[in-house]
Amino acid sequence: MKKTKKAAAAPKAAPTKKAPATKKKAASTAPVRKKRAAQTESPATIISSRANIGFGNHLYLRGEGPGLSWDHGVAMDCIAADSWVATLKGATLPVVFKVLIDDKTWCKGNDYVVEPGQSVSVTPIF
Repeated sequence: MKKTKKAAAAPKAAPTKKAPATKKKAASTAPVRKKRAAQTESPATIISSRANIGFGNHLYLRGEGPGLSWDHGVAMDCIAADSWVATLKGATLPVVFKVLIDDKTWCKGNDYVVEPGQSVSVTPIF
C-alpha cells in the first residue's frame, strides 16, 4: 500500500498583533467636587464695646444685619472686665445696631453704624 502524500497545507499566516487595549477609567462612585469659581466671602464685621456694666451683667446687640434683630438681642463675648466683642459674618450692607445691658436696657443716643467688613469700637452710655 502506497502512502499518499497529503497536499501540503498552506502556511499559516503569522498572528496579527492586536493594538494594546486602552484602559477605561472606572466610573467613580465618589461625589464630584466642583471648584468654587473665585467665590469670595465677605470679611467679618467686628463690633467691640467698652462698658463696665457690673459683675453678672451681659451686653447684647440689636439691630439690622446678619443675625441681628430689633426684637431680640445677640450676646456679645466678654474679653475683659470692661471689653466686649461680637463678630458678624456675611454682612453686605451697613450694619445698624444698638447696645443693651442684659438685653433690656438700651444705650442712649443714636444708632451705631458700621460698614460691612469693617471694625468699630463704641463706648455706649446707659
